[in-house]
This record gives sequence, structure tokens and C-alpha cells, in this order.
Amino acid sequence: MIIFYDGNCPLCSTEMQQLKQADIKKQIVLEDLNAADFCERYPAINKVKAMRFLHAQKQSGEMIYGLDVTYQAWKLVGKHRWLKVLRLPIIRFFADCGYQLFAEYRHPISRFLMPKTQCSNGQCEIKVKGDK
Repeated sequence: MIIFYDGNCPLCSTEMQQLKQADIKKQIVLEDLNAADFCERYPAINKVKAMRFLHAQKQSGEMIYGLDVTYQAWKLVGKHRWLKVLRLPIIRFFADCGYQLFAEYRHPISRFLMPKTQCSNGQCEIKVKGDK
């Protein structure tokens, strides 16, 4: 599975790092949408749409989006079984609405929850007092 994510989002990058650590079978490739050569390497991926919500390409070539990516990725690495609850019919609708809201405001939410974290080119680091 290839996951196309916003590497300049601290919460997104943190989740992708945790996912990659859990991926002991090396089944997931992470692609930062902010990479300078992203559009050249993945011309079929609409970067504007991918920045609005999470995109992934399964090994079969099928594209999946939003919480389906999160669920499938964590399922692939055998973690967070509770996420399947978010894919149940009635809950799915509300979970997807919540995800859309999160995706739209992920940068302000990240700044609020992780105020000392700064990301650039897919690299996130915690700012120490006195750093510029």
C-alpha cells in the first residue's frame, strides 16, 4: 500500500511514523505530498485533492480515501482492531464527517495539540525554547 500524506502536518506525520514502526513486514510505502518531485513521480494523483483528505493506493491498484486508508493501513500491520467500529454502517457516516472536519482543519488542530512541533519537507521536530 502506498499512502499519500501531508508531511507538513505534525499529527499526520506522527501517525505515519507510528504506522511505519508497526509495519514490520514492510508492506506500506509513505509518500509525502510535499516532496519536490511528487507530481513527477505520481502524475495520476491529484495533489490538490490528496491534500484535502488522505489517499492511498492498495497493492491491487485500487485507490482508497480518508478513514478507509487509516483503517486498511492499521489492519495491514495488525494493529488498532478497534478502528473497524468506525467502518460500521451508521457510525461510518459520522466518522467520515468527523474525519472531513479534521482533514480540513488538521494544521490548526496540530498547532493546538502539538504547539512546539514544526514540520518542513516531511520532517517534524519539536522546537526548543530559544530555537528560531
